[in-house]
Amino acid sequence: MSRSTALKPLREQVIVVMGASSGIGRETARRAAQRGAKVVVAARSPEKLAGLTAEIQAAGGAATAVTADVTVPEQVQHVAEHAAATYGHIDTWAHVAGIGLWARLEETTPAEWQRVLDVNLNGPAHAAMAALPHLRREGRGALIFVSSVEARLALPYQSAYSASKHGVGGLVKVLRLELQHDGLPISVTEILPSGTNTPIFDQARTKIGVRPKPAPPIYQPGIVADAILRAAEHPTREMVLGGVSKAGTTLQGVAPALMDRYLLWTGFRTQRTRIPKSAAAPDNLFQPLAVYDTVEGSLGDQARPVSLTAWLEMRPALKRVLAGGLLGWAALSALQTLRERRTE
Repeated sequence: MSRSTALKPLREQVIVVMGASSGIGRETARRAAQRGAKVVVAARSPEKLAGLTAEIQAAGGAATAVTADVTVPEQVQHVAEHAAATYGHIDTWAHVAGIGLWARLEETTPAEWQRVLDVNLNGPAHAAMAALPHLRREGRGALIFVSSVEARLALPYQSAYSASKHGVGGLVKVLRLELQHDGLPISVTEILPSGTNTPIFDQARTKIGVRPKPAPPIYQPGIVADAILRAAEHPTREMVLGGVSKAGTTLQGVAPALMDRYLLWTGFRTQRTRIPKSAAAPDNLFQPLAVYDTVEGSLGDQARPVSLTAWLEMRPALKRVLAGGLLGWAALSALQTLRERRTE
């Protein structure tokens, strides 16, 4: 982030939410509007967007919708142009759009592989290309990419998804460096959620014989939406949401073979529900489904509404104080032990 990056309060912002028809994106748009932001929502389904904008407007918020597929650069460009034409500028672009595919690599077709990477990796690149000219003109702003803990880890059945999210991590790092080199006060944030109870699992194409689910623990979408809105006001490099994910990414860095053993033990079975679903069942890989215009998916009974580690991620000053206190306590304990040994 640039040294001088200072972002507006949400009530003064124009926020684009790409991937707003359901799940995290839908909840982000709702919460941003509740806090006074002018919201531009975009996704592939005009019907779902119409319902969302009507809900926001009925509650007294300001929202407009644009139908767009993130794999088509011209359509993403139109979203940015529509936002600027409607509200005068763009302050934050929150890119949430994504799709999933649950299948072993050898059962994945080239077309399926390409589609997942087009949406999950090319889509964020198209978004940055469309948003940056507007953020430059505004003189500041935020680009926020909702990635996944799979940008650091890799789960079985998700080769295309994991590859795409690893790619987003590289995209974000390069973009951040380029903007810092230019001295531009535009923050670039990568948010890495744990498994989240969104309709992605209900809509996804699966070749594992059952409806997939995220590896536990599972969290509600509002946790991620709050992280996005935090980053829209406070320049943030990244946020890993969920204690298990924090531990897993740390372990992956220091003991990858041990992490492999853990995922061999848990990664396959924990992603399987007991609900049969064939590969021929309707899915949203290439076309949106008419249903699932909701924030939450079907795992509400298993999802946690809060995460202490996510709460701390959104309060970096408090996290530093606690970390400093912990280090201080450890140092004092070590010093006390040393003194006791000297007196023996």
